Amino acid sequence: MIIIRFPDALGSQKLQSLSGKQKEIYEYLDRNLTMFEYETTSQLLFEIRLRENIVESAMKLKDSGVAFTSFTYSKFNPIYWTRVPSGYLLKPNVLPSTAINDIYSNGQEYGFECSTAMVVIFYKAVLDSIRLADFNHLFGGLLVWNWNYDSDLAIITLEGNEFIPGDVVYFMNPDFDKPIWRGENAVYLGNDLYFGHGVGIGTSDEMVKALNTLRKEGAVISAYMLQQHSRLNFKYLSQFSSK
Repeated sequence: MIIIRFPDALGSQKLQSLSGKQKEIYEYLDRNLTMFEYETTSQLLFEIRLRENIVESAMKLKDSGVAFTSFTYSKFNPIYWTRVPSGYLLKPNVLPSTAINDIYSNGQEYGFECSTAMVVIFYKAVLDSIRLADFNHLFGGLLVWNWNYDSDLAIITLEGNEFIPGDVVYFMNPDFDKPIWRGENAVYLGNDLYFGHGVGIGTSDEMVKALNTLRKEGAVISAYMLQQHSRLNFKYLSQFSSK
């Protein structure tokens, strides 16, 4: 359910003209049992745009050429990043926007696992949604790996299974063969489709079936989706909106 405390005519007109993925996201928000309350129509529009950008960033990462691999065999473009024990650190005097965009334009220079992919997707979507100067100010000194992320990215994890496009979910694989397959983080794209770096795009059943092929010999416990989801703090980020 959507509640806007101070709607305005221009914002309401923009809501009426939503189409495609943006309209789909609005409908997901509006029919959700959770109450989504916004101070202004602009806050709602920002969340819709950012969620759309998360979905688009996931699809672009799928086609970027970034490899799926563990930290042992990982790589980040050394022009922009330095490997440290806990991940990859942005080099001094490198703009965060330049480094994040490089992942998408030079994917062959990168290799990482699924949780890192989710954070990268979030960064790219935020970069495409807020003012460039604000992005570079907020995210200087990035350290990327696993769920390492800057606090200004403001990721929230909630219980429940009412997913909205742009949320990140987790498929658990208890009887995994190799540690890298202990589970799969995935962006919810809508209509029961998910993107997970390493598995690709599939329905929830297809994601489970894929993980079930990656279990140890004699495994008896099926993979399954956790009843939780992670999402950005859209209201916080909306103050930096580029529109």
